[in-house]
Amino acid sequence: NNVFQDGAAFSRETLQDIFQRLSPNTLVTPHKKSMLGNGNYDVNVIMAALQTRGFEAVWWDKRRNVDTISLPNVTGLILNVPSHLRWGPLLLPLKRQHWVCVREVGSVYYNLDSKLRSPHRIGTPEELRKFLRLQLRGKNCELLLVVPEEVEVRQTWRTDRC
Repeated sequence: NNVFQDGAAFSRETLQDIFQRLSPNTLVTPHKKSMLGNGNYDVNVIMAALQTRGFEAVWWDKRRNVDTISLPNVTGLILNVPSHLRWGPLLLPLKRQHWVCVREVGSVYYNLDSKLRSPHRIGTPEELRKFLRLQLRGKNCELLLVVPEEVEVRQTWRTDRC
């Protein structure tokens, strides 16, 4: 929902339907990372949900230079990063993967992580690239570019045509 800046873009029911479609008649599935009903779905559910709105998620090869991302053609970015678990106010010595959205709003890029109290200003495209370089150095960090279908087909999400 943060990618589209629309709290109603994907309801819990919509995501649950996609989850069920990916794993019909299955009690234990790889497509949901929590049995608590907190919506921690895996990348397959996210990718299928984006496709219902005419978008694609492009896996970013973190060995590549982020300078080759054509930011004007990218609707949003989704990072999968390690995050500390909390139990109320207590910080537990455990980590699990967490989805974080980054989006341009009014010519400024923001970290729209749901665990933050409010959006965190990243700044200009160059500051975003610096932020991405830092995040992608992490061992368990992955990046998805959210782009319209036609951008993915033409691969205009990248500036290099190798």
